[in-house]
Amino acid sequence: MKKFFEEFKKFITRGNVVDMAVGVIVGGAFTGIVNGLSNYVLKPIINWILALMIGKDGLSGAITMLSPGYVLDENGVATEVIDLASSIYIDWGSFISAIINFFIIAFVLFAIVKVINGLREGGEEAKKAKEAKRALKAELKENGINKKDKEAVNAYLAKKEEEAKAQAEVEAKEAEEKARLERLENPTTEDLLKDIRELLKSKN
Repeated sequence: MKKFFEEFKKFITRGNVVDMAVGVIVGGAFTGIVNGLSNYVLKPIINWILALMIGKDGLSGAITMLSPGYVLDENGVATEVIDLASSIYIDWGSFISAIINFFIIAFVLFAIVKVINGLREGGEEAKKAKEAKRALKAELKENGINKKDKEAVNAYLAKKEEEAKAQAEVEAKEAEEKARLERLENPTTEDLLKDIRELLKSKN
């Protein structure tokens, strides 16, 4: 029994389980916010605009009646009032509301992910910049250069940049030569045709 509770404790305190629980709770609260924004802010505005344009009840009246049902009077006779509960109809308003909710959720999630990625990238860049600064400081100290001596530091950096460019040029030439040798060892069809053409020209 003790082992069981230890395993249970280890399970519920595991990072991904806690993160999942937090995500579910926040997601539930976020759904309420999105529904509130859609139902109490955007939907009334859309209803108002549609009412101005088509003179109806907006999304609430955006239905296509397939088989209408009518309200019965006291004598059980059907009146001219339509009873939606007993009618078969297509509710375009609810469908449009669902689309609005989808776009709201997608937009907000996009904004949240963008902000989180921006913060993460900013933190990583700051960390890299800090590490580069620390490495440069150690490098200057190793070469006997005082970091407060701006002229010496700038001269050292300029020299380092020139060395890096020279090294890059050497590596580029080596890579080019290596590619040339590999192509000579493994000629392509184009290379073979070129060699045959040159051979025929030399014979003529």
